[in-house]
Amino acid sequence: MKKFLLFLIFIYSTTFFAQQEDAWLFFKDKPNAAAYIANPLTMLTQKAIDRRGNQNITIDETDVPIHQSYINNIKNSLGITVLGKSKWLNALHIQGTQTAINSLKIDFTFVESIYFADKTLNTSNKGTFQKTEAHHLNKFKNTEETFNYGAAESQIKMLKGDFLHTEGLTGKNQIIAVIDAGFPNVNTLAAFKRLRDNNQILGGYNFADRNANFYTRHNHGTNVLSTIGGYLENQFVGTAPDAKFYLFISEIAETETVLEETLWVEAAEMADSLGVDVINTSLGYSTFDNPKHNYSYADMDGKTTFISRGAEIAAHKGILVVNSAGNEGTSSWKYISAPADAASVITVGAVDINGNISSFSSFGPSFDGRIKPEILAQGTASAVINHQNGSIVNYNGTSFSSPIMAGLIACLNDNEGFLLKSAKQQNTNFNAYLKEALYESADRYNNPTAQHGYGIPNFETALYKYIGSTGSVEDRFFENLKIVPNPVINTFKFEGFKESLQDFDIQIFNVLGKVVYQQQKLTKPTLDISTLKKGLYLLRISRNNLQKTFKIIKQ
Repeated sequence: MKKFLLFLIFIYSTTFFAQQEDAWLFFKDKPNAAAYIANPLTMLTQKAIDRRGNQNITIDETDVPIHQSYINNIKNSLGITVLGKSKWLNALHIQGTQTAINSLKIDFTFVESIYFADKTLNTSNKGTFQKTEAHHLNKFKNTEETFNYGAAESQIKMLKGDFLHTEGLTGKNQIIAVIDAGFPNVNTLAAFKRLRDNNQILGGYNFADRNANFYTRHNHGTNVLSTIGGYLENQFVGTAPDAKFYLFISEIAETETVLEETLWVEAAEMADSLGVDVINTSLGYSTFDNPKHNYSYADMDGKTTFISRGAEIAAHKGILVVNSAGNEGTSSWKYISAPADAASVITVGAVDINGNISSFSSFGPSFDGRIKPEILAQGTASAVINHQNGSIVNYNGTSFSSPIMAGLIACLNDNEGFLLKSAKQQNTNFNAYLKEALYESADRYNNPTAQHGYGIPNFETALYKYIGSTGSVEDRFFENLKIVPNPVINTFKFEGFKESLQDFDIQIFNVLGKVVYQQQKLTKPTLDISTLKKGLYLLRISRNNLQKTFKIIKQ
């Protein structure tokens, strides 16, 4: 850090103390893209490649690193400092004088455009912030299993998250990235001992200081992580207690600068390359220490800010991105901030223990009129682990409603369960199905408001809806086939199918994807499942390339 500061002093002295500006520089191309795409393991882990394949998401040029010679040329330019980069946006975050930055467009033919954080300077060059398909969050305002949730009971049961847990969906096959401001004492506190003992913390990175020490900086991330992965027996349980985690620091709590947007995108890119399934971010941006960099509500369209553009790409890579709405409901700004405005981001507002909206919860819609926030979770008096002594405390903020929600979304998205087994055969990006099921389960879905969005979701209902949305592409062939009765007590039969069922095979899966019943070549239309436990199951009937899936409730 001292060397960095001395370098800045040198730049200031050689430019007669001219004003240093922040800008994003965008490149025209990636000359080695074809070679990288042909060898994806040079860019992505196998886990990331598998996630793409399961959802029919192609590996493309956005996955390719920025051409190194381009970076070197910019770094070697007089008066220019490179502070960050994004392969997704093929861009560098740079600092320098307005003159030095503008000269890059003249000096290098591979530079596509330049966009200054001080938007008044963009009229002096042709660089534009290409749009694609915060007011900051009050810097941290504050296998079948049965759990004693303790202090966390209300925030989990309000969402029917306990139903997912009793069905065995506890996030065990999910990887969650928490992008935040720091994680001090996660490596020592008793509330995270279960994570440590079970090797559920896979790693992380401190982008703020450019080092591998992520158990440092601001405690906000520790508090956030506790609502997802914390565990104190009979006292406290996070919403995804069996998930695995990467911990990334992108926020520099002592300042508010546009560099934090770039660092967030870098963290999201690393999360993607490591195969992360869900990202939680309890951060947001629209005003900065330099008021010339501030965004307006008009910029909250999901397409303008650097961070929102990055968040949108993360979602298109197959990651479920969950972000807090913000705590500005009673301020003059009052609106959501970036990246909560991104169209594909699941934006979460806050309610109290009784389901009443928290007054501080930020309002939507996005500037272009989309419902934001989409859903709500407890954010008033949320149960959280204190970062200093590990005690259970109550904090306020959408900073906590977001991770409470993100953990349950990870449970719903369990990629090794029966949802994947049925949906991946269609080569379908089924995150859209999950979000649709989640929103439709919410209590205000048919009457959304600017602060409530669709309201409080019901994860039991969402699971049923999600299963129903991932049926086979051959559904029309079976459109008249029914299971009667359903729910089932002991036996059921198939009705409404004109063809003989004798050539069809049957498999029944539990919610963890395990086959619990199977029969080849049906000989009669009635099946006995009296030996199965009560619960939710998926039945698949198939013949050659034809198949259909049904959800069954065993009573």
